[in-house]
Amino acid sequence: MSLVELRQQIESVDDCLLQQLAARRKLALAVANYKAQSDKHVRDVEREASLLLSLIEKGKALDLDAAYLTRLFHLIIEDSVLLQQAHLHPLGHHSHLSIAHLGSAGTYSHLAAQGYANRRQAAMQGISCDSFAEIVKQVELGHAELGILPIENSTSGSITDVYDLLRHTHLMIVAETYLDVDHHLLVKPGTEKADIRHVYAHPQALSQCSEQLDCLTSITCHSSSSSAHAMASIAASERNDVAAIGPGSAAALFQLEAIDHQLANQRDNQTRFILVSRHGCKVAAQLPAKTSLIMATHNQPGALVDALMILRQQNISMSKLESRPMPGNPWEELFYVDVLVHEQAPEWQQAYGQLKASTRFIKLLGCYPDERVKPTYVSSP
Repeated sequence: MSLVELRQQIESVDDCLLQQLAARRKLALAVANYKAQSDKHVRDVEREASLLLSLIEKGKALDLDAAYLTRLFHLIIEDSVLLQQAHLHPLGHHSHLSIAHLGSAGTYSHLAAQGYANRRQAAMQGISCDSFAEIVKQVELGHAELGILPIENSTSGSITDVYDLLRHTHLMIVAETYLDVDHHLLVKPGTEKADIRHVYAHPQALSQCSEQLDCLTSITCHSSSSSAHAMASIAASERNDVAAIGPGSAAALFQLEAIDHQLANQRDNQTRFILVSRHGCKVAAQLPAKTSLIMATHNQPGALVDALMILRQQNISMSKLESRPMPGNPWEELFYVDVLVHEQAPEWQQAYGQLKASTRFIKLLGCYPDERVKPTYVSSP
C-alpha cells in the first residue's frame, strides 16, 4: 500500500471520528434535556470514573495507552459538561448574542466571546471597544446584551482594573468562561527574530511573557490598548524591526506571520473571563454555581477572619479572595470574594444575612455557573 493510500485511510478514520464526536454531542444535549426535567446534576463523577476505568480496560486489548485514553476522555467530558451547562443556562436570544469585547476581531477577548457564543450554538454580534470601561458603558446603555471582561490570568494574576469597575457599575456577572492563551510573536513577512527591537502588546500580555522578552536583546516594549491594536500597528509600520504579541489564529487578519509561540512564563497559561449584563440570572439547580461579592469589613483586629468564619460555619467554600484599596480611605481595603454556592441555597442565605450584619458594606455581583471542569482521575487497573 502506498503512502498516499495510507493517508487516505487515516483521513477516512478521522472522518468517522468526527461523525462519532458529533453524535456524542447530540446525545449529551439529549441528556441535558432529561436532567432539566428530573433535576439531576449535570455531572455524575462516579459514573465518569467507572466509564473511564472501562475504557482503559478495553483499550488494553487494542494496545491503547491508558494515559492517552485518559487525556482524550478528559477533553470529551469537559466538552460534554460545558455543552450541557450552556444548554441549561441560556442567556439573551437563543439564536444570537451581542457581546461587547476589548479590541477588534482577533483579540483574546473576541476569541473568548466567540467561543462562549459557539458553545450556545448562537451567532455572535461583536461590539469592539477600546477599553474595559467602554465595554461596561456599552452594556449599561443597552447597546450590547453582554460584555466580556478578563478578570484573572493563571500567570499574571488578577486584572485589577476590572475589579475596580465592578464596584461602580450596576451590571451583574451572569457567566464566566476560560480561554487557553498561547502568545505568539507576530511579525511582517521577512522579519527575523534577531531583527526585532520593538515589541507591542497589551500590558497583560507583556506581563505574562516577561521572562521570554527578557531573553530578547536590546528590545523596547510598548503597551497597546489591545492585542488587535498591537497587530494593526505592526501591519501598518514600514519598519522591519517591530513585532506584536497576539494569538496565532489572528495573524492572517493582519497579514502577519508567527515566528515564535508559547511565550508565556507558564506553559499552562489560561485567562478567566466574566460576562456582565444589565440583569442578573437564575442558575439551574443542576449546575455548580459561583457567587461573587464585594465587602468591606470594620477597621478592627480580626474583622476579616470573623467574616470568613461565617462562610466556614456554613460549610461554604471560597475560591477567590482579592483585596483592593478603598477610594477615599487610605490603607483600608475592599475584598472581592468568590464562593462556590448557589445564591438561593439556604446556607448562603443564612451566611449572607450574617455578613450584612457584621460588615460595613457588602454588594452582590452575581451568581452564575461555575465553568471549571475538574478532571476525573482513576488508578489504572
